[in-house]
Amino acid sequence: MAPDEKPISQVIGDIAENVQQIARAELRLAKAELMEDVARMKRGAVFMVIAAMTGALAVGCLCLAAIYALTLVMPAWAAALIVGAVMAIVAGICVMSGSKQFAGLGMPRTAASVKENVQWAKTRTG
Repeated sequence: MAPDEKPISQVIGDIAENVQQIARAELRLAKAELMEDVARMKRGAVFMVIAAMTGALAVGCLCLAAIYALTLVMPAWAAALIVGAVMAIVAGICVMSGSKQFAGLGMPRTAASVKENVQWAKTRTG
């Protein structure tokens, strides 16, 4: 064996150590990216809450305007009943559409892919 050659056991050990370092670096990177995404999501959520509150107030004002307009041709109670019924129908349609969107949610594909990679690595090293 030449003086600068390493035994195969040391080469395998070096490879295993390098793989561990790469895995740790990937985890640190993923954590940093996740923290950045969480911060952006917080800011976005604040704006979405403000938009939802403002939108709700706008819808209330529009409903009131519709009731006032209908009182020109019918009693106020009937106008309020009609506008309320229309809003209840819209809300029901939105609930049904939203629940259909949530029905297909499950484990993200990325998480499943990571599990497959870990399992593959275990079979190769074990």
